[in-house]
Amino acid sequence: RQAPRFAQKGESGEEKTLFLELKLLADVGLIGLPNAGKSTLISAISSARPKIADYPFTTLVPVLGVVKYEEHKSFIVADIPGLIEGAHKGVGLGFQFLRHVERTSILLHLIDISEMAEGDPVENLNKINRELELYSPMLIKKPQMVVGTKIDIAGNKNRFYKLTEYCKTNAIDFFPISAVTGKGIKKLLSYLAVKMEGKK
Repeated sequence: RQAPRFAQKGESGEEKTLFLELKLLADVGLIGLPNAGKSTLISAISSARPKIADYPFTTLVPVLGVVKYEEHKSFIVADIPGLIEGAHKGVGLGFQFLRHVERTSILLHLIDISEMAEGDPVENLNKINRELELYSPMLIKKPQMVVGTKIDIAGNKNRFYKLTEYCKTNAIDFFPISAVTGKGIKKLLSYLAVKMEGKK
């Protein structure tokens, strides 16, 4: 082996300060108000085990779960922490949550239709959509499905019918489910699997 016999002086190095922003990559983003049932759903359909409790903002960071269907096929679901009014301005850590929604292919909008839910279900849906649009007009253009959660809890069926009719009128896919009992889950996942196949 030959050893180098001379050295060439290099140039001065550069120093930079970089701010890197992490955006999770997932196929499906679960969005909705706090306590809409997002964490319960992702724990029911995947091996992800987010913290679940009966108070707002239990989930403080996005949680990813892998949903398997058929043989050797799967898609990734992101449990996005609850959004509130003013999220596009950063209220409730809105900036930190909304940036992860940008890289999802489909938005699964969870609406609590139990008797314990606060607010009108249609207004709750529109409230979050307004936040998405104000944050980025491109977000509101993403394919969106609506999931009515907690149907196992008996209550005023007007909430269910009102959301059903709204989705039907506006040609929005609507799936009533209970992540606790499993009712409606299989139908929802089958539909999502078809959507995923269509994007390949």
